[in-house]
Amino acid sequence: MKWAILLLGILANASASVLVKMAMMPPRKFPSLSDPIGALSNIPFWIGLFLYGAAFLLYAASLSRLPLNVAHPVLTAGAIATVAVFSAFLFHETFHWTTILGIVMVVVGVGLITVRVV
Repeated sequence: MKWAILLLGILANASASVLVKMAMMPPRKFPSLSDPIGALSNIPFWIGLFLYGAAFLLYAASLSRLPLNVAHPVLTAGAIATVAVFSAFLFHETFHWTTILGIVMVVVGVGLITVRVV
């Protein structure tokens, strides 16, 4: 269960990043007080903001079940890898072989941190 909570936190964090990116792409506008109607109509922004909050709550819940030196690296590395994959598929951003190598190295590094603790 503790890993499921952390996995949901990773997915919420990565999804929030993707939605905020979508919210900032034209023709949408950055939410501001000078254009309150425009701010309210930027649905991806608000869903992304909500998901960042949910990710924080899930991370906090995982900290009651996992050590900090495990939960934080796993959440961070998982979000980095997930955002890299999402950005390649959804926004057609470059996904060079060095990106793949970097993700593998981060995952291996976090695995080494995690293996002896849990």
